[in-house]
Amino acid sequence: MKSSRVLGTGSYLPSRVMTNADLELIVDTTATWILERTGIEKRHLVSDGETCCDLAEAAARRALEAAGIQASDLDLILVATTTPDQFFPSTACLLQQRLGVRGCAAFDLQAVCAGFVYALDVADKFIRTGAAKHALVVGSETFSRILDWTDRTTCVLFGDGAGAVVLGASDEPGILSTHLHADGSYKDLLQVPGGIGNGRQQDAFVEMKGNEVFRIAVNTLGRIVEETLEANGLSQSDIDWLVPHQANIRIIQATARKLDLPMERVVVTVAEHGNTSSASIPLAFDQAVRDGRIQRGQMVLMEAFGGGFTWGSALIRY
Repeated sequence: MKSSRVLGTGSYLPSRVMTNADLELIVDTTATWILERTGIEKRHLVSDGETCCDLAEAAARRALEAAGIQASDLDLILVATTTPDQFFPSTACLLQQRLGVRGCAAFDLQAVCAGFVYALDVADKFIRTGAAKHALVVGSETFSRILDWTDRTTCVLFGDGAGAVVLGASDEPGILSTHLHADGSYKDLLQVPGGIGNGRQQDAFVEMKGNEVFRIAVNTLGRIVEETLEANGLSQSDIDWLVPHQANIRIIQATARKLDLPMERVVVTVAEHGNTSSASIPLAFDQAVRDGRIQRGQMVLMEAFGGGFTWGSALIRY
């Protein structure tokens, strides 16, 4: 059976930047409080008219260039997003049209902050079963558009951006394992209650019970780290890099402690990007690949936790 390997990475951030000092002017908070509680210093936000597909396209083109393949070589396009451009067609289909591709499968996947890991799992299975030779996996979010900018408990946390990887079939192991989970019983702790079914389409803002989410996230991510290592017969010392979902510096530090991994071997972008939901892992991964920290042959553990609750991990030999 073929394995899937990462051939190239790409990312994109909107040019508009909002700092903690900027937030002090519009909501009852302080720059110091935000930094101390979350580790976030600034976040990038889309401008008027800038869409989820715009971000996805920029990240995708950079990943394709890095992979050295043409868009016409793709057999699958997956976009993980919570903030699609429209109800339908999917953002993946819109991206497919932008890339000038016809015929290959293209669809969106919604698992909020765990969306990229979920999408990576799906693409990996397409390649392992021979259904695809090349797959484009994108996490893209315009999360700022579902924030209540008067709610200081949520609006300080999130930002916009996109990250992408191109996977290719290989005889050498690349994606070693993926592990996905969900538990809908926690749906009320982190949600956007607006929707078509309940007729509240104008009430589409993030609601979060932060302390409860934090506690469950730390415990859950610790368990999935153990699950991933056990499934592959590895110990903590075998992991070269942790690329976590960039939600909160305290959650990241707690997961690193679980791995007994020094923070120097953890890719952290939360200070510059905030929480970009499904885009956060591929954004961080691309940054660390491009600046030379993550090298070919190294072992990379990705893990994420998001609304649903959904959570997952991917172990990759880059």
